[in-house]
Parts: sequence; C-alpha cells; structure tokens
Amino acid sequence: MKIIVIGGTGAIGSRVVNNLNARGHEAISASPRSGVNAVTGEGLADALRGAQVVVDVANSPSWEDNAVLEFFQTSTQNILAAAKAAGVGHYVALSIVGADRLPDSGYMRAKVAQENLMKAGDVPYTIVRATQFMEFLGGIADASGGGDEIRLTTSLLQPIAADDVAAAVTDVALESPANATLDIAGPVAYPMAEIVGAYLQAKGDKRRIIADDQTGYFGAALAKRALVPAGEARIGATSFDQWLQRQGLLALAK
Repeated sequence: MKIIVIGGTGAIGSRVVNNLNARGHEAISASPRSGVNAVTGEGLADALRGAQVVVDVANSPSWEDNAVLEFFQTSTQNILAAAKAAGVGHYVALSIVGADRLPDSGYMRAKVAQENLMKAGDVPYTIVRATQFMEFLGGIADASGGGDEIRLTTSLLQPIAADDVAAAVTDVALESPANATLDIAGPVAYPMAEIVGAYLQAKGDKRRIIADDQTGYFGAALAKRALVPAGEARIGATSFDQWLQRQGLLALAK
C-alpha cells in the first residue's frame, strides 16, 4: 500500500515512515525538503497520486495565534482537496488530547479547526489525539519561566513516548477509516509539577519546581483533567521509567 506521510522528516513522521516500510508498505515522506509543501500546495497533487492513505503529522513553524491557525487551516484544506482528487481512501492526522478544552490557547484552537475541516470534508478520516510527548517535558519546563524556580500546575499529564505515538499512528494508517477521533496516552497520569520535576531531577537539572495551580499551560487556563483522555484511549507501552532509561537518564527515584 502506498502511504504518503506529510511531515515525514519530523520526530513522529520519520518514525511512522520507518514503521510502515518495515511492515512492507511503500511509505513516502513528503515535506518542503522533498518538494511537497502542504501550505502552498506545491507538489501535493503529484505526491498523493496513487496513494491509498495520507498521514498528516506536520507541525506549524510558528505558534503565534494567527500564524498557527493559518498553517493548519490552509494545509488541511489543501490536503483534503488533493486527497479527494487522487481518490485517497483514508486521511489520518495527529492532534492533541484536550484540544477542545483549552479555548484560551491559540495553538489548541488551530488544532480544533484542523479537526473540524477533516470532519466536514469528503475524505474518510481518523483523527489521532495524543497526550503530551515525554520528549516535550523539558519544553514545558523551559516555557514556564526563567531563573532557578519553575511554577507549574498540578493538573494532570499522561505523557506518551514518541515511539508509542508513531506506533499508534502507524496502526491507524493501516486500519479502515474510523471517521472519528481516537485518543492515545501514556500508561500513567501524573500532576504536571511532579512529572516535569522528575524529568529535571533525572537530568541533574537543579531548577526547583513549585506547584502553583494559578499557573496556566502556555498562557491558557487549565482544568485538572483537561489534558488527559476523558474516555477510552489506546495506551502506549512505554513507562516513564523505561523512557528515561532509553534516554540514558537515571530511573525515576521512588
């Protein structure tokens, strides 16, 4: 089966391409680097010709509210049009658990806009919503203030390893379209302050975490369970301790 992976050179996309090829399919990475630009439409029609599935794991280069909305709306509209013209039978896109619960976040609003376009489109689809990647824990810390102290909420995170995200997206790409949203998450939910603190400790980072529930998430107000699945979810196989070990870091102190 021919499968085009938009954003196939990124952290998730490259893993998906490798997974699909290892399973005997013809997975092709499509990105501006290979002459395919979903925002401008350049190369998109040619890339999708003869494909049975398109997987979209591309991310916006800017998180500014207007720019990220423009990115996801324009790229999704272009992919839908090209996929319909090419007779693609399944459009898979990666989104975020809780995107619809953080209306104060421009990035989350943009992901919801992407999802809504897919739902209203003419191409059979599956939306895979993932919780925050374990690989993103350091980014959460860095974005939460400078200096020796970091204030973070105790709202829950259920982080998932990027390898498990890619494995789930691979599986979904080979399944029939669900025409629905599927949640994927890591094995355990932790208070954000606790899990980010554990990651910093494992790295030997001396910054101190202060639990503060008045602190939002990238400027957005955050309810206790806004970022964890509200119902059923596929659960990744990799625990936080296992992920730390794979990074060459110390196991989480008990």
